[in-house]
This record gives sequence, C-alpha cells and structure tokens, in this order.
Amino acid sequence: MFEGVVQDLIDELGRLPGVGPKSAQRIAFHLISSEPADIKRLVDVLGKVTEGVRFCELCGNVSEQQQCRICRDTRRDGAMLCVVEEPKDVLAIERTREFKGRYHVLGGALDPLSGVGPDQLRMRELLARISSDEVTEVIIATDPNTEGEATATYLVRMLRDFPGLNVTRLASGLPMGGDLEFADELTLGRAFSGRRAL
Repeated sequence: MFEGVVQDLIDELGRLPGVGPKSAQRIAFHLISSEPADIKRLVDVLGKVTEGVRFCELCGNVSEQQQCRICRDTRRDGAMLCVVEEPKDVLAIERTREFKGRYHVLGGALDPLSGVGPDQLRMRELLARISSDEVTEVIIATDPNTEGEATATYLVRMLRDFPGLNVTRLASGLPMGGDLEFADELTLGRAFSGRRAL
C-alpha cells in the first residue's frame, strides 16, 4: 500500500476492465515518471470523453454527433441490421469489411444474475427500428458465451412474429490455424452444424 494520491491512482486504474493490481501499479508509476505535458494531454482527452462522446440516437454506437458515421452513410444497406452487444463489437465487424448494412447496439447482454434484463437493454428501440424501417434481415451477433446465447435466444423468440423478417445468427466454429484435437465439443459441434457447400 502506498500513501495518498499514489494509492488513489492505483485504485482507480485497478477499476478499469482487464487491469489487475500489478498492471494498475505499473501504469501508475509510469504516469508518475511521465513528462507533465504527457499527463496534461491524457487529462485533456479524458475530459473530452466525458463532454464530447455520446451514443447514436438511432443505433446506440458511440458518436460525436446525434447519429454515428455508419447511420449517416447513405451507401449502407438499410435492409440488413446486425445486432451486437457493445460498440466495440461494431468495430470488430467493421474491420472485416464484409458487412455493408447497419447496426443496432443493445448496450450489453441478458444477465439475470447481475440484474440485466430486457428492460436494461435497447430492445424496445430495436423493435421500433424493425417496425418502421425496411429491415428484411436481422443478424444476431452476440458473444458466444452464456449471456450472449441467452440474448440471442430471447431475440429470436421476440422477432419470429415479424412477417417476412429473416433472423440469422453469426456462424461459429473453428478458428483459422487451429487444430481439431484442441477444439471443445460445443465449438466442434457448431462447426459441423454450420458447415457449407464448397
């Protein structure tokens, strides 16, 4: 334990996701030994984040304006809507350069043990978009974990009553460069069920 502001800095850094006590301590001491100009730039950026970042009123992605750049892009296919959990998932899909539709960010996944139900997510906004837009396909791209699977199942049940709406789920299976012997049963089973003709 350190004294005063140093320990406060370590504690606050330790609250960040993926930053454990040792990493928080390393970052804190790196900041302490940094030039004052570097610290000022970091403080300025953190201040801008709290003031200038908002969420897109249409899809829920991070944005500096009322609508994000993807929602403003008229070249995107409005008939395809990809539902993701978090804004970071939008970035991951965009890096593939495969999807040319629009997104809907739920703001998390169903997790009853943590008190996250459908009312805490952007489910109503999703239904409103599907009802008012020309959406013909909803691609569910939630994480392949317990919460993501529960969210996907809930969405499928919720969306199956929309006439003419095609609801799909991202395929899951074996990673490139992986070995079959190291794949778990669920992953291998999904790879078999999601196989496609060549």
